[in-house]
This record gives sequence, structure tokens and C-alpha cells, in this order.
Amino acid sequence: MKFRLHYYFTIAFFLLVTTKSFSQGSIDLNKMIYMDSTYTEATAENYKYIRIVEGYYQNRTSYVFKDYYKSKILKMIGTSTEKDYLSKEGQFVHYYENGKKKSAVNYVKGKKDGKEYSWHENGNLKSELEYFKNKKGKTFFKVNNYWNNQNEQKVTSGNGDYEIADDRNEESGKIKNGFPDGIWKGKNIKSNFTFTENYENGELVSGISIDSLNIEHSYKVAYDQPVPKNGIETFYRYIAREMFIPIEARNKVYGKIYMTFIVDKEGNLTEPKIVKGIGYGLDESAISAIKGAKKWKPGLERGIPTRVIYSLPITIVK
Repeated sequence: MKFRLHYYFTIAFFLLVTTKSFSQGSIDLNKMIYMDSTYTEATAENYKYIRIVEGYYQNRTSYVFKDYYKSKILKMIGTSTEKDYLSKEGQFVHYYENGKKKSAVNYVKGKKDGKEYSWHENGNLKSELEYFKNKKGKTFFKVNNYWNNQNEQKVTSGNGDYEIADDRNEESGKIKNGFPDGIWKGKNIKSNFTFTENYENGELVSGISIDSLNIEHSYKVAYDQPVPKNGIETFYRYIAREMFIPIEARNKVYGKIYMTFIVDKEGNLTEPKIVKGIGYGLDESAISAIKGAKKWKPGLERGIPTRVIYSLPITIVK
């Protein structure tokens, strides 16, 4: 139903691998992480943002994340229930590099909830959106109010003309009772394709995209996530089976391995990386398991195959 929120392409899976283990002490210190444009950990010589995780070395129920531009200007502040990756809970505020507020929204269990306000870079109010869940638990949003760059209100009380423009997409169309209605047109800047979509009562009825080779792709779902051909549970069992635990690690080592990998346009699992490892050969075992995995059904963005980055925390437990 309605205007479904399109979540972009970073999905966390949780997997348990069993062994006996021991605990380690902690020190109450912040952690600084250099990050590239994709928010992947980088080096001091090659980074775009700096992330500070407050109290990283202390056992807490939540951690304050602060992201900074390279200029040391605050970019984002919010709270996470995890310290090694963002599991958003509570209010998150984003800022432009000129210091002005960009957006403010509340999260519940990693999903936006309630009203989100955003501002233009000059400080003028841009939009008021409202997030909610349907009976199946899927998150949607409606547009309550919207002002363009000229400070003209184009959507009032859920009705009018709406535009979306960021570094990835540009799209525009009519809003009726808070949801898209009729013909919407847009383009994907990074992947170089255009699209036309038809909405009825906030539901996507059909869409046609034209890629960089001028080939048409029809679709009825804007975003299809990649999935293992034999199902996600089969993939979990495969990873658990392939995770070799060296003798010296058994009864001694436990914790979480945080890793990422790419599902490419052909469905191959590529570029496995350890974000945070626990050593004893377990990190290398996780990398090997991903490299040996079978192809998935690739992700589709408006009918066109696309690369998707996945996060995979693997928990080693007693």
C-alpha cells in the first residue's frame, strides 16, 4: 500500500557459529574511524569522513555516533545499539558542511518513525514527511508539505507537486493525499538511466526504465533485493558449515566478525572484506566461505541489474 520507503542496498544478516569462548575486558575510550564515500573503513591517507564512536571500549546499551566532514565540521549525530555498525535508535540529525541543519528524524529498531523534517542548504524548510508501518510491518512515508529552492510551497497538506533530488536520483510528480499519483518521471544519475512510473492511490502500477544502451526494462517493483537462489536459510547453513574453527580457537575465542561483500550485476559474491575481525584464522575462514558461495539472483533497481553491498555479522558463541 501507499508510498513505500525504498531502502538502499545495505542489508545486515546475523549468523551464529558455535564454539566455546571467553570474555575480554574493556576500556572506556572513544574510537575514531576513517571512512570513504561509501562509509567503508579507510586510511588516514584516503578518507572522506571521520566517525567517532563514543564509549566504544565500554560495554553499553547504546553508543553515540558522530560523523564529521574532512573539514572537521559535524555531519551527523545519532545513537546506535551496536558499536561496530549503525543500528539506529532514537533521533538522528544531519548537517550540511556549512553547519546548517539538513534533516532530523527518529528511528525505531533501525527504521524511520514519525515525522522527518529537512532543510535546504540556505536554512529554509524543505519538507515534512511522515513515516508509518502497514499491517505487514513494511515502512512507508507520505509527503505532508514541501518547499522548493525558491521557498515556494509546492505541496500543502499532502497535495501538490513534489520533487526528489539527491546525488543519486532525480524524480518528480504529483502528490495526492500524501502519496504519489499519476505519472512520475526521473533519472538515476550514477547509473545513467531514465524511468517513467504510473501510480494509483500511492501504489506503483507499472514502470519502464531506459538504460545507457537505450534498452527498455519494464517492472512493477522499484527495488528487488538480491537473494540466494536456494533461499537465505540455505545460505546461512552454507556459511555455518564452511566456517572452519581452528583447534587453538575452540573453547577460547568468541565474538563477532563484521564483514561486507558485493552482490554484482551477475549475482556473483565479490569483494569480501573484514570490517572487524577476531583473529585465530576465523576471519580468513569467513572470507573463504563467501568466495566459495554460489551465485545469487542479482538485485534490480527499476528493472536493471545493480550492485548491492551486504553486511554480514557472524557471531561465534559457546
